[in-house]
Amino acid sequence: MLIWTAKFSRKKAVAAVITMGVVMAALIILMGRMPSEGPDEAPLLPDNPQRVAYLQSLGWEVETEPVETLQFLLPDTLAEPYLSYNRLQTAQGFDLAACCGKQVSRYTYTVTNYPERPTGVQANLYLCEGRPVAGDICCPGADGFQEALIRPAED
Repeated sequence: MLIWTAKFSRKKAVAAVITMGVVMAALIILMGRMPSEGPDEAPLLPDNPQRVAYLQSLGWEVETEPVETLQFLLPDTLAEPYLSYNRLQTAQGFDLAACCGKQVSRYTYTVTNYPERPTGVQANLYLCEGRPVAGDICCPGADGFQEALIRPAED
């Protein structure tokens, strides 16, 4: 059996407790600044059924197969028209800037439940590394429009 003894004063004990408190406070502050992974992270959508389910989770009913699939390389820095489009995206929680210089895939689906427009409306879903980074609802043509994919929460 081994017994150790140590002799230290109240000053040393108080200093040790204060030091441990400072270290714990620093760790708590640093942990709060780390990026969180989990609920805020965009879902992984590797295949068509998951992309359709994602659009349905946003309230859109779509045809089960995309009418168009397109892949392109996003420029290293955003310029027009990407800057204007990215303003729409940041307003709904997406950001194309995170994918500059990367391959992006666009999947276009026919929307079947747009209010007062039974035909001609499409949903565009942009994925980078399998995760949604942008999206919109649009209606091409003379009386067309483009709006956010994610509907604002109703109060």
